[in-house]
Amino acid sequence: MNGIFDRRNKLNDLTGKEWLKLTKSFWVSEKCKEDKFAFQHPAPFLIKDIERLISMFTKKGMIVLDPFNGVGTTLIACNNLKRKGVGIDLSKKYCNLTEKRLKEFNIKDGQKIICGDSLKEISKIKGRIDYCVTSPPYHNILKNNGQGLRAEKEGKRNGSRIGVEYYSEDKNDLGNQKSYENFLNLFGEIMLAVHKKLNDKKYTSIIISDFTVNKKETCVQSDIFKIMESIGFEFSGTTILLQDNKPLYPFGYPYAYKINHQHQNIITFRKNS
Repeated sequence: MNGIFDRRNKLNDLTGKEWLKLTKSFWVSEKCKEDKFAFQHPAPFLIKDIERLISMFTKKGMIVLDPFNGVGTTLIACNNLKRKGVGIDLSKKYCNLTEKRLKEFNIKDGQKIICGDSLKEISKIKGRIDYCVTSPPYHNILKNNGQGLRAEKEGKRNGSRIGVEYYSEDKNDLGNQKSYENFLNLFGEIMLAVHKKLNDKKYTSIIISDFTVNKKETCVQSDIFKIMESIGFEFSGTTILLQDNKPLYPFGYPYAYKINHQHQNIITFRKNS
C-alpha cells in the first residue's frame, strides 16, 4: 500500500506516504533507458527526476511550463503523468530534436513546443499555468575553456557529452550574456513573465548548481533567491539532487581547494498572490 489519498489535498494526486517521501531535502538522481536521447543536449534533464517534481506540484490535467525546453524532457514527463506540457526554446535545432523525440515516444497530443524567446512567448500562452519547472543556461560556462564532462580524451567519453557545445548565437540567449549581472537581469525578466502567468498558490522550481564567474566560485543559489523574492515569489526550500556518477577532477590540486559539483539545487518557490 502507498497510503491513503486525503481529499483535502488540492496540490497533487499523492497519498500521504508518497507526499512525505518527496519532502526529503535530498534526492538521488535516477536514470532510465529513455534518457539516452536527451544526451544530444549539453545539459540534459533526466525523466524520472522531473517526474518527481511534476507529481509533487500538480494534478492530472494541469499545465506545466518549461521556458528553457531543451530537448523536451519536461514534455516527456508530463505525458507520462498525464499533464499538459508547454516547452519554449530559442534554438530551432533543439525544438526539432524535441519534435523528433516526441515522435519516437509516439506522443501526438497534449504536449506543445514553442520555438521562440520565452521573454516574448510566455505572455502569449492562453490561460494560466499550474507549475513551472526548468533549468536555465548557466550563464556562459559552455563557452569557457574548461571542458570538464564535455571533453573527449584518449578516444573515450568521460561523461554523457562529447565536445564543448553551447546553445545558440542568439543575443537573447541566457548563455550569451556578456556579464553575470546581465544574465541575472534577463533571468529575472523571464521569471517575472512566469509569475504573471502562474496561478496563485502554485509553484516554480529552478534546477541549477553554483558555478564559477570570472574564475571565482559563486553562490548562484543566493542570487536566484534574491531575484525570485524581488519578483514576489516565496521561497519554499531547496532539494539537493545528488549526481554521484559524475567523475571527479583535480581542479586545484595540489595548490588550492576547488569543489567538484556532484549535485544540483532544486530551488522551489510559491506564488502567494
